[in-house]
Amino acid sequence: MTEETTTIVLVRHGQTAWNREVRFRGQANPPLDDVGREQAAATARYVAKRWPVEAVYASPMARAMQTAEMIAEAHELVAEPFQGLLDIDFGEWQGHSPAEVKRRYPELLSAWFETPHTVEIPGGESLDVVRRRAVAGLDTIAERHPGQTVAMVGHTVVNRVLLCAVLGLGNQHFWQMRQDTCAVNVFEVDREGTATIVVLNDTSHLQDSCE
Repeated sequence: MTEETTTIVLVRHGQTAWNREVRFRGQANPPLDDVGREQAAATARYVAKRWPVEAVYASPMARAMQTAEMIAEAHELVAEPFQGLLDIDFGEWQGHSPAEVKRRYPELLSAWFETPHTVEIPGGESLDVVRRRAVAGLDTIAERHPGQTVAMVGHTVVNRVLLCAVLGLGNQHFWQMRQDTCAVNVFEVDREGTATIVVLNDTSHLQDSCE
């Protein structure tokens, strides 16, 4: 890593009740549940031991900010809400389970699970829109913090599309980028914007603390 390389520690937020119930969350705002808070605390400890984080950014959604605040506190920092990490707008699907969505949009839901890059959620967004927002946000953060290590806390959708972008993959690979709750990903971005993956979907820190 050179002096101008930015290290990004990309984290997914901890568990919420809607994760357990398997509902489309998007820009709805459920907070972390008890398990999610334990996961966030374990993640904060893990990140603090391994990476000298100098700034923390998060989606403004409560579940992401709560996770980010624990990571920031472990480094004596303040988490900053950041629109570039905002989750997808699930529009008419938001708050509903896949079974509920299937009753109204069976073909579109099938497409979401088979060819997600072709889908625009009714009243919501497409993966392309989320990707443009996330990549622009990453560029902004890398420019602000050359040579530093930065934590970014997002959501499963925004993290997946951002990782696809970092790897030079299209959004058709969305489902191949698994993102468990409080997963840690690490990649380095050089001054030309070229990224190198270091860690992907690491949840080893949750094995003992959250069982």
